[in-house]
Amino acid sequence: MARPVESAENHRTREAAALLILRLGLSWFLFVWAVNKIIEPGQYVRIWGYFHGIDIGANLPYFMGSAQIVVCIFAALGLWRFWSYGLLFLMHLVTVAVIYQSLIAPFVIEDNFPVNRNSSIALAALAGFAALWLLRHRDHWSLDEWIANKRNSPPGHSPGI
Repeated sequence: MARPVESAENHRTREAAALLILRLGLSWFLFVWAVNKIIEPGQYVRIWGYFHGIDIGANLPYFMGSAQIVVCIFAALGLWRFWSYGLLFLMHLVTVAVIYQSLIAPFVIEDNFPVNRNSSIALAALAGFAALWLLRHRDHWSLDEWIANKRNSPPGHSPGI
């Protein structure tokens, strides 16, 4: 049986919906970590000391978390997509770079527990961040797109999101 031909508008709508879901999910993923920096800053001081050998002081987690929250909100809204999606990718790339050894050995078992298994989630998320950035120009339900449509529409015409 022949598959019905999908209309261009239906294809655009499905694409926009998929990117909206990806954008919101990835923004939330990093938002939770950013808020945690503010709620539990001491944890991030210890993490930076352990992984990077750097004492970041007691105040830097608040600054980092606040800046990341702003980026996550911009990205969730689809605002300044080139920068906000790119910064999401770069923020998460730092995490992946720090845990690269666990990515190389995902099947290590210690005390009957697969200690590196969850690191593969970080790699999958990084792929999602890369896809979001690469497809940013097709994110039709973003605030950037709405603003551009509003700017380019004739007076009295109200573009939909």
